[in-house]
Amino acid sequence: MLVAGTALSLTAPVASQASEIVNLEEMNSYVRSEKTSSRLDSKSFIDDVKDDLAKVNSRVDGLEARQNNFEAGGFSDTTTMDGKAVFTVGALDADDSITALNENTVFQYMYVMNLNSSFTGDDNLYVRIKTGNGPKDSAGGKTLPFNETAYGTYLSSANQNGDGLKVDKLWYSMPLGDSFTFTAGPKIENYYMHGTTPSIYKPVLKQFTLGGNASAYGASTSPGAGLTWTGDNGLAISTNFTTQKGNSTGLLTNEGKTSWATQVGYTKPQYSVSAIVNQKYNGWTDSYFTTSTGKARGGDGSSTNIGLRGWWRPAETGTATPSISVGFDTSEIDASSNSNTNMYFVGLNWQDIFQADDRIGLAVGQPQKNESETTDPFAWEAYYSFQVNDSVNVTPAIFGGSDRNGTASSDLTGAVLETTFKF
Repeated sequence: MLVAGTALSLTAPVASQASEIVNLEEMNSYVRSEKTSSRLDSKSFIDDVKDDLAKVNSRVDGLEARQNNFEAGGFSDTTTMDGKAVFTVGALDADDSITALNENTVFQYMYVMNLNSSFTGDDNLYVRIKTGNGPKDSAGGKTLPFNETAYGTYLSSANQNGDGLKVDKLWYSMPLGDSFTFTAGPKIENYYMHGTTPSIYKPVLKQFTLGGNASAYGASTSPGAGLTWTGDNGLAISTNFTTQKGNSTGLLTNEGKTSWATQVGYTKPQYSVSAIVNQKYNGWTDSYFTTSTGKARGGDGSSTNIGLRGWWRPAETGTATPSISVGFDTSEIDASSNSNTNMYFVGLNWQDIFQADDRIGLAVGQPQKNESETTDPFAWEAYYSFQVNDSVNVTPAIFGGSDRNGTASSDLTGAVLETTFKF
């Protein structure tokens, strides 16, 4: 409709001006006229044409200006968007006893857009739209390598939307006075509502996020809400909940799996410490950094999970001293035996070592392990991340584990090359 309107608005004035510039009837009368004293002044004719063309150009410029104003107003000035695309190619080498993992070399992607809108200048509506082709189902009886939680190979960049573009996160936050922030949304995870960042280690594998993505910080995208208090001295206290399937079974019901987390933390520019108590009900389980036995919840399916986190970083980057992030979780269920599980994590990052904005990462840890397990599961990763330019980053990484799923000889090693395009 805009194009049609534009064409009509341009055609009408041009047609009108053409009749004024070249009037054939008047020219014929001029030729037949016996008054030969008047002659056609070519200079005057050219000047008239130039004047009329200038009028047409002026009208076109005005139309383009109005169109630009319309397009600028079509997207809110208070909304910003950024995003990234991640290409991942890699393969695994797993012990023969691990029949669930596909060892073929694969190539997959993830694409995400983040939109932030403010209506008062202090509030924020956050929407994350995401897609990817990391397979959710098995292929030939085996799970493809970088989407498996049982052995810790699920990548932070993995996505299982099957090429479908979906709303992945959606919530709204607003200040309440000078120190409180209220957050609520139909698609959110507990850790987005915490007042203290538990870890500054940047992982390749999702099991190493949040200082160990186990019982205390393990979360699920669900409806939820929370309140955070932040003091001027670095102290922060937050409490929040999420309920799986809260959009259908209801919030905080006996039918819904619920995680209610309360965190207390203290942060300064070079360090932070925090503690969290996360009560989980009705069979809530966590998958990313646990063994199969450690994941199991007995009794009524409820657990009390305590997590301790801390991080420190040097005043300057580019030195041999890394930033350090550590984590420890302990979980207790209401059972007569084998009721306790534990997890630990250590992550190191070196920045600006060989060139500006590069990063070396090394992480090790024990997945959430039940006290009855006789093996000592262990997981690790190492990577080097460097900037090709301001928008493109390349990260080669290797990772692995021994007795990773809590069973003897369940060892594996993997390698990936990730290329991230930011916009």
